[in-house]
Amino acid sequence: MIAQNKDQPTRIVYSTYYRVHPEDRQKFIDAVTPHLAVEAQIPGVVYYVFAQDITDPNTFHLSEGFRDQAALDEHDRSPAFAEALRKVRDSVRILDRQGQRYVVASQGPGDPPGGVTLAQ
Repeated sequence: MIAQNKDQPTRIVYSTYYRVHPEDRQKFIDAVTPHLAVEAQIPGVVYYVFAQDITDPNTFHLSEGFRDQAALDEHDRSPAFAEALRKVRDSVRILDRQGQRYVVASQGPGDPPGGVTLAQ
């Protein structure tokens, strides 16, 4: 997970999942992993998270948070992002994908009822 500033306002959120062919799972991981650290250097990238689904090893969830459209535009122009996208397009068979873009009107705590206690 890349998180520059968890307290920074997040105005644009992407939530996407990819289900890849089992033979291409490692190719997908290898394509996206190098550019994650680059994302942390882009101003306005609040978080950028790829996570493997715990019930299906061939499904990956991407969650992205951007301060504003300018930060998203900078991400989209990033050579590292372009390279990761090229590698995925050229070598990974994506069996299913769904993505949503959300523009956030307001933001506040997202704790469950009763809260969560952090380990000490």
